[in-house]
Amino acid sequence: MPPGPLQLTGLVTKVGFMNKTATVTVSRWATHAKTMKRIERSKKYLTHDPENQLRMEDRVVIINCPPVSARKRFALHKILKSPEAERDAKHAREAAAVAEARNPGVAATGMKS
Repeated sequence: MPPGPLQLTGLVTKVGFMNKTATVTVSRWATHAKTMKRIERSKKYLTHDPENQLRMEDRVVIINCPPVSARKRFALHKILKSPEAERDAKHAREAAAVAEARNPGVAATGMKS
């Protein structure tokens, strides 16, 4: 049985310049042959994002796929962590709390009970 698709975990470093495409930087640690010090090596991959849902600094898992374009060989598998989405959700919760504090009789539907 052949192994499954290659999965890499990386950080979104560039998004929004190309439609349905994001650049994901995948880092790994290597040991120098002579000095035996650890060195961080990184490589950038163009990733297919069909719904344009990725944002900067997202931690994602990408998998290899058949070529989508000349340089895109990976597709988005899942988003592990999204700091911007978490920040937007936090702001929405705070705005809802402020609105509730200003109008305590207004229910979630926006109508007075």
